[in-house]
Amino acid sequence: MLDLFIIKGLPDYIRSDNGSEFTTNLVRKWLARLKVKTLFIEPGSPWENGCNESFNGKLRDELLNGEIFYTLKEAQILIEQ
Repeated sequence: MLDLFIIKGLPDYIRSDNGSEFTTNLVRKWLARLKVKTLFIEPGSPWENGCNESFNGKLRDELLNGEIFYTLKEAQILIEQ
């Protein structure tokens, strides 16, 4: 995310679901220091983040549910394909 902030500039806010990767204190404190606000979709309302939910569902159905990754590199190669 930091690389994107450097290239594109800081956003006013980041909208996300309520997943643990965006609700942890460490991430929220880091974003607060950068003065980037966080907005969360309502729990149980995937239509508020439809593009992301669609992508996640397709990735899960077409790849993740059918593979076992033994290394991070293997996962990266298969996901890139």
